[in-house]
Amino acid sequence: MHDYELSFADSISEIGASAWNSLTATENPFMRYEFLHGLETTGCTTQATGWQPMHVWVKTKGKATNGEECTIAVVPLFLKTNSWGEYVFDWSWANAYKSYGFDYYPKFVTAAPFTPSVGQRIFIDCSADRKQVLAYIVEKVKEKAEVLGASSWHILFPLEQEHNEISTHGIQARIGTQFHWFNKEYESFDHFLEILNSRKRKAIRKERQHIQSQDISFRVTEGPDISEQQWSDFYLFYQSTYLMRGMQGYLEQDFFRVIAETMPEQIFLINATQDNQDIAAALFFKNSEKLFGRYWGCRRDHQFLHFETCYYQGQDYAIDHKLKSFDSGAQGEHKIQRGFEPIFTYSNHWIANQGFADAIESFLTEERAHIYRYRAEAESLLPFKKQQ
Repeated sequence: MHDYELSFADSISEIGASAWNSLTATENPFMRYEFLHGLETTGCTTQATGWQPMHVWVKTKGKATNGEECTIAVVPLFLKTNSWGEYVFDWSWANAYKSYGFDYYPKFVTAAPFTPSVGQRIFIDCSADRKQVLAYIVEKVKEKAEVLGASSWHILFPLEQEHNEISTHGIQARIGTQFHWFNKEYESFDHFLEILNSRKRKAIRKERQHIQSQDISFRVTEGPDISEQQWSDFYLFYQSTYLMRGMQGYLEQDFFRVIAETMPEQIFLINATQDNQDIAAALFFKNSEKLFGRYWGCRRDHQFLHFETCYYQGQDYAIDHKLKSFDSGAQGEHKIQRGFEPIFTYSNHWIANQGFADAIESFLTEERAHIYRYRAEAESLLPFKKQQ
């Protein structure tokens, strides 16, 4: 008999900022209450967008000594009716379900919406028996899936240790890759370039010089100081980038204003300016050790402008502020020659239908071998000087 009980919150506001952040803390910008609440209140994560909040909330039974319930665990959870904004691709799984006359949607997803960033996903108070509480959460999520007819539960981009922990509960393991840059106590960007081979070093300098020759300059604006005009221009750039691909951006304009008000210390904007006009911008998140490059857009395209605004300027910032690493987001063979190193990312997948679970397990086994080879090949292409 458990001395705690689990419920599913239709809004993160039911749990509240104090209870949520007391477990998640605020070091990970994409798991803190303000980020997730901002997505919800501005209409980015709703039933209409296919991201219906249904967050796991575990509390002690009865009242604590102060008369209040004690929250001992929270897990971000969404009931999804599509696979957009996840970055761990399962479209082929959905098509397989459909071809056999089964419904893949809805499904459960635990993730930072629209954000392929690695971080903790299941938050349990250190005073609780983590193994026991996790088992209880897994049991209850599966029960809820059965009630709602959800086909599966997907935990995206957890920490490696957490990924292994979740795997012990029969939830299948999947790996992927991203490209991250690591600040090896560089004193300047030129210091970083010194560790690259001559050809790659010259190529990067040529790219940066090309931008300078166009009289394009850059300025960094920390979160509290970003103006309304900058936000308006940024959102125009952001949507234009999606429109060029025939898509609509996931995020609403009000979302950016909300996080500017509620978590300004963890964001900053880099603007590119030409002829006294902002022509591009990139929004970054940060914590005490890490930089996260996330959203960008431009008014008009220039050769190498994306690389400079989103990568080189970010590396400059990380060096200047002594941040240890730079997560520049999804995709990325083009990042290899710019010193971004391949890392493994992780996800876990519980599939209710045993037949499909077995088929997906076989797929993941084959995919894993490919991912290992891919990472090894990517590492062989890194531009660092060969060690003597």
